[in-house]
Amino acid sequence: MLLGRRLLNLLEKCITMAQLKQAHAQFITGGLGVHDYVLSRLVAFCSNPNRGSLNYACLLFDQIENRPICIWNTMLKALLNNGALRETMKIYHRMLQANVIPDNYTLPYVLKACAHMCDHEFGEEAHDNALKLGFGSDPYVANTLILMYMACGRTDSAIKVFNCSPTKTLVSWTVMVSGYAKQGDVDSAWSMFEGAPVRDLKLWGAMVACYAQNNCSKEALQLFRLMQAEGIKPDEAILGSVLTACAQLGALDLGRWVHKYANIHWGMDLSIKLSTALVDMYAKCGSLKESKQLFDKMSQRDVVSWNVMIGGLAMHGDGYGAFALFTKMQQMGFSPNDLTFIALFTACSHSGLVEEGRELFEKMSIVYGIKPQHEHYACVVDFLSRAGRFQEAKEMLKRMHGPEEAIAWRAMLSASRNHRDIGFSELARNHLLQLEPHSGVYSLLSNIYAAAGKWYLSGKTMTMMKENGVSKTPGSSSIEVNGFVHEFVAGERKHPLAKEIRKMWEEINRQLRLEGYKPDISGSAFDVDEEEKESLVSEHSEKLAIAFGFMSHGPNVPIRVIKNLRVCGDCHSVTKLVSKVFGREIIVRDRIRFHHFNGGSCSCMDYW
Repeated sequence: MLLGRRLLNLLEKCITMAQLKQAHAQFITGGLGVHDYVLSRLVAFCSNPNRGSLNYACLLFDQIENRPICIWNTMLKALLNNGALRETMKIYHRMLQANVIPDNYTLPYVLKACAHMCDHEFGEEAHDNALKLGFGSDPYVANTLILMYMACGRTDSAIKVFNCSPTKTLVSWTVMVSGYAKQGDVDSAWSMFEGAPVRDLKLWGAMVACYAQNNCSKEALQLFRLMQAEGIKPDEAILGSVLTACAQLGALDLGRWVHKYANIHWGMDLSIKLSTALVDMYAKCGSLKESKQLFDKMSQRDVVSWNVMIGGLAMHGDGYGAFALFTKMQQMGFSPNDLTFIALFTACSHSGLVEEGRELFEKMSIVYGIKPQHEHYACVVDFLSRAGRFQEAKEMLKRMHGPEEAIAWRAMLSASRNHRDIGFSELARNHLLQLEPHSGVYSLLSNIYAAAGKWYLSGKTMTMMKENGVSKTPGSSSIEVNGFVHEFVAGERKHPLAKEIRKMWEEINRQLRLEGYKPDISGSAFDVDEEEKESLVSEHSEKLAIAFGFMSHGPNVPIRVIKNLRVCGDCHSVTKLVSKVFGREIIVRDRIRFHHFNGGSCSCMDYW
């Protein structure tokens, strides 16, 4: 008995596989190597994907002749934790063939494997077994059934299980909310959240995550504030969702508050996941300096951390910085993955590093053993098109098939507008309309025709757009002031300070004209007289957001604007001039990249 306790204590202290094997050897020599509990603990240790060995767990499992249910369950958990989903199902079938009756711990492991694989047929088989064995009302089994059906897109079945469960727990509501979130059904998720009898931290977190994951960033932050008002203290997962919303909206002040909150409650030793989310938030909110500082201070990093920082540099147009960090990443012993190359190719697109991008593309498979996927080809087409190398981009497109092909043709269409190449614009249009008949290609092509003065073709394209039921995405810009995000559309009238904002822009515009500014109306898609075009251009959403920034921020505070579409040529030119005339630092994030305006120039060097 004393020997058994001593060896079990030794087993609990193991932190490496080498130590575990030594403990296992002592169990065998002590005559305890075939004890059910000992074998279960050995397999459990091996199931840990960070320190264990799935192969060793399988060897242990195969050596056991009369396996009790606890051993089967531990093996199922080991396979599930290591992502061996098919093997999880095979072990379950072996278990049934061995006439071992599953319990309420067995079935959730199997159902989770089905959820990961979206295999509803196997899941339904497990569901039938659960009902036959009398586990249909078990809350643990029922909640995992809901998870499985929602993951497989079988919403009706999930609702049926939920409604029929006599012992609903808060986990039941949380799983339903999370399931709706993954399906993009925000309204149903909110209805489920509202209908819960009480709400705990996990349920609040599921709803905040639902909003953040589905680009309902304002709603995510509003719900977060409501949660705080209810006295619920956020955990790391909720803070991660809030940071995602902050990054989408450019809510830097709130993101900084989250950072301070995390430091107060967890100290400087933040998890890799939360630290990475903060690095991402700072970069996407336009504060690349703070993003770099935090990344440099991280005591531990993973590949995701490196990718996020490389992507942040790429987004801000620092291509050489992105490549330098890529080199450092490898020097530190980290191997790049497919997402690393997407971030680097994006850096090439925003910095004009065409030759560097082509060389990297060739090295992907030869040096790094990563086979280029459609996303990589699309990125290469993008940086080639931006450089005006349309023939090379077209050759690359021949190697693509699938949904990413449309992304690549859209990149070529956008680039052909910059280079005023009508021929390639129409070529890209024809391919895009075959791939995506209801896409926004009409609006982009109409603008290209308008810029070339081909008003008949521009109008005809817009008519085709209406006939095909395609709606144009309205342009909008947002700016954060005192922790709240204010959104503007072109010709904004609904904002409480709309009149004052317009007067502020008129004053800014007056001083710009004294400096020789004349609106660039070449990008206007409307066939109206010049004066009306100038009026329309002057009411673009980013200009109104900048005017509001002038009203709300002191002279030394940078103005940060988030634009949902690509910034137009006139807004780009006028913002450069504003930064020079008024000595203001202005940072604009459009759909493509960041623009840092200072002293009359932009960080993009007019390459966007």
